[in-house]
Order: sequence, then structure tokens, then C-alpha cells
Amino acid sequence: MMSWSPWAKVRRSRDGSVDSPAETWTDSVERIGLKMQRPVYLDHHATTPVDPRVLEAMLPYFAEKFGNPASRTHVFGAEAEDAVTAARREVAGLIGAEGRDVLFTSGATESDNLALQGAIARTGPERNHIVTATTEHKAVLDTCRHLERSGRAQVTYLRVSATGEIDPEDVRRALRPETALVSLMLANNEIGTVHPIAEIGRITRAAGVWLHVDASQGVGLIPVDVAAMQIDLLSISGHKIYGPKGVGALYVRGRAPRVRVEPEILGGGHERGMRSGTLNVPGIVG
Repeated sequence: MMSWSPWAKVRRSRDGSVDSPAETWTDSVERIGLKMQRPVYLDHHATTPVDPRVLEAMLPYFAEKFGNPASRTHVFGAEAEDAVTAARREVAGLIGAEGRDVLFTSGATESDNLALQGAIARTGPERNHIVTATTEHKAVLDTCRHLERSGRAQVTYLRVSATGEIDPEDVRRALRPETALVSLMLANNEIGTVHPIAEIGRITRAAGVWLHVDASQGVGLIPVDVAAMQIDLLSISGHKIYGPKGVGALYVRGRAPRVRVEPEILGGGHERGMRSGTLNVPGIVG
């Protein structure tokens, strides 16, 4: 005797063994004669479709212009490097930065990890305190908790107002002599609250503390200027703004003051030595 639901992906007997190959959700619905209509997608906070113009720009770099941008001694590598350089300038222009300060990653999660773990590794045990908020994305919160569990950092988690806002004075009060980094998102991925980052940036800069901003939900939607807002590190994700999945960027301030983070991925010294690995040229172009 078997129990089966059209919403399940497999049929299982009562003892839990699989009686038939896995079915997709669509296959299951169609097999029992239901007519399925594709739902309307309303969650562009989670992801966006790739814009047709983005896809068109990417296509040549899958096959026709397939060079490795690290191979600069021939035309195939040179044209790939030119495309990456142009992409750096475009991303930098979006946030008021310089192209050389933009590092390409696999997405905002990696950028957040590199910013937090890389900063703490760089500043060392004498400056190992992080200030963040309870409402941050898991990419920040899980990284902070990992740093706490491993004994590499102490973390202060600030509470927010009823509308999800951070009080800049709470940030000021949380700072200590050993504070290395404040990490706060630009716009909340659940309710859309925009934090007063420029005001917080004035506080952190005066205290000599780096400010990291996860701007995944804000870049491309609201104005961002890393110089005016005194941001030292900023994370971006392509798929939140009609680009491809699996690519993002981390802005790392190059001067006044200079910021450097220790790499998490080694092997080749790509991206100014802070993020090794052959670059995803089609994704970066997108």
C-alpha cells in the first residue's frame, strides 16, 4: 500500500523506500490531470530575470570571445581583460568609486564573507570587534556567528526600531577601542527600510573604524556614493538588478583611507591578491 501526493517529488511506500523515479512538481500535477497555470512572480527582492540586453551583451563571451583575462599575451586574453576592465568602470560608476577598487566575486554572500572575515584577519586580535544589527542578511549574521564561535571576533548586535531603522547614536555607543568594523545593510531585503548610512559613515570614519555595507537591495534602485557616504567596503549582487546569478562585486576602498582585506581564496593572486580564481567573464560583463 502506498501513500502519494501530487505535490511530492517521489512516490514512497509505507516503509519509506522509493517506488518510482523522482517526478518534478509539474509532472506530478499533469499526471493527475490538473491544468497548471504559471503563477505571477512578485518577489524581485529575492531575484530578478536577466534583462534581454544583459543576455545579449554576455553571449559573445561564452564562445566567440572565450579568453582568460589573466592571459594577457595574446588577443583572446586581451579582449577578455578589456571586457572586465570596462565592467569594473561601469560598476564603479554606479557607486561613485574608481574601477581599480572593484573586486569581482561570485555574489554578495561571498563579498560579505570576504569583507568581514578578511577585515578581521587583517586587523588582528587587538581589533577584533564587529558591530552589526539583528536584522542583517544571513550572509552577514552567519559569518559573524562563525567568527564568534571560532574565537576570532566579538560581535555586538544592535536592535532596530519598530520600522526596522538603526539609530546612528546606537552605533556610536557600541564602538570600542578594539572595534574593527561596522557592517550594516543599505536597504533591508525583507521590508525595504533604508538605513542612514551617510550619517553612520561620518561616525565610523571619525572613529577610524571601517564601514561595510551590504548594498545588494539598494544599488541600482537608490543613489549610492561610497565617497560621500564614507563607505569602506560595499557588497553587490548581479541577480538583484537584472543581471546573472553567480556574480557580484566587493568595493574595497583603495585610498584615504586605504583598506585591505586578507583573501579567503588563494591561488594566482587575481583581483589585487584579494580574490584568486579565473574570472567569470560572461557573468562580469552581465
